[in-house]
Amino acid sequence: MIKEFRDFIMRGNVLDLAVGVIIGGAFTAVVTSLTKNLINPIISMFVGKADLSKLYFTILNAKFTYGSFLNDVINFLITAFVVFIIVKTVNRIMPSKKPDAPVVSKEELLLTQIRDLLRNSQ
Repeated sequence: MIKEFRDFIMRGNVLDLAVGVIIGGAFTAVVTSLTKNLINPIISMFVGKADLSKLYFTILNAKFTYGSFLNDVINFLITAFVVFIIVKTVNRIMPSKKPDAPVVSKEELLLTQIRDLLRNSQ
């Protein structure tokens, strides 16, 4: 059982996924910092508050913190844009693999030749 688990963990796809999750977590922290420390101060010049997460409105004693939602939307847009740029760059750098020509068996080749001969003899 331990050998099977080790073999499973050591497969390429599992390791790639683990690395992706770890880098994704670190990237999320960088994007959150970018939003909090650079983008929010720029927005605060127009809104008047440096911390968007403190923006809210109240309806019937229910507090709606739309500022936190705005922070999350900004983080998502930055992350999505960076992922888009990465994928676009990788697609440009990596050669596209053309599909291989279909493999034709000997029988199919002979049948095709017979068909062509019959067609031409008519």
